[in-house]
Amino acid sequence: MEDGVFLEEQVLQQSQAIIFNLDPVAFSVFGVEIRYYGIVFSLTLIIAFLFWNWQMKRGGYKKEMIDSFLFYGIIGTVVGARLGHCLFYSWDYYSKHLLEILRFWEGGLASHGATIGLLTALYIYSRVHKMSYFETVDRFSFSAAIGASGVRLGNFLNSEIVGRTTDLPWAVRFMRYDNGEFARHPSQLYEFAMGIVILLALLIIDKIFAGEKRPCGLLTGVFLSLYFIGRFLVEFFKEYQTGLAQGAGLTMGQYLSIIPFVFGATVLIWSLKTGRHYQDNKDLDK
Repeated sequence: MEDGVFLEEQVLQQSQAIIFNLDPVAFSVFGVEIRYYGIVFSLTLIIAFLFWNWQMKRGGYKKEMIDSFLFYGIIGTVVGARLGHCLFYSWDYYSKHLLEILRFWEGGLASHGATIGLLTALYIYSRVHKMSYFETVDRFSFSAAIGASGVRLGNFLNSEIVGRTTDLPWAVRFMRYDNGEFARHPSQLYEFAMGIVILLALLIIDKIFAGEKRPCGLLTGVFLSLYFIGRFLVEFFKEYQTGLAQGAGLTMGQYLSIIPFVFGATVLIWSLKTGRHYQDNKDLDK
């Protein structure tokens, strides 16, 4: 009798879940499929660049220097995200198929790898243009928050990187993931919201510290600390993406979030303690 009641409750929970069955292809142009993910990704890049442009112009930097970051940013993001996926999540396969690592257009990108790639690109950019590294990352932090949100919204529209099963009222049945067999956390939207909250926090902190008078490294520390503690927590609601079994401990995403969180917290403390401003910081990284 109890088993029957349990099954009835499961059926009821499944029926109450939100049904999501969006075709990932928005439309076609001359036979070329235009996907919602691509549209969202393109809009994300535009908005992220506008924030970067605002920050750099406010700092007195010229248009040519501002625009030149597009090359560094795109290469760093794509290469880092692809290598992150192959090394952190699927090395058992790619270690035996090394040439397939180059086939990034087939999918398989990791946000932790993208973070490493971007931080590397920002370092090279700062060296080429003789900027303080932390000033460069500070000015990019707004764009990073936008990027983190946009990618996860795209993942939701693609019905990928789904959450674990749940019976919460806002659970979603992704019909294009597992035929909607299970009601799941919309963990992609959790991360989307997390990115928006971080962006608002950065804007508020920028206002409190009067913009260009803020301590160097402050926004870098805030972004890394908030994003990676948030990412660590959201992983409890995401489906496992590696061979780790449920109950095996932390996920790969959580392990990969620990070091950048500690680094971000350290930078944040250092920034508040030293209180150095950008104009006083020209020789900081030499």
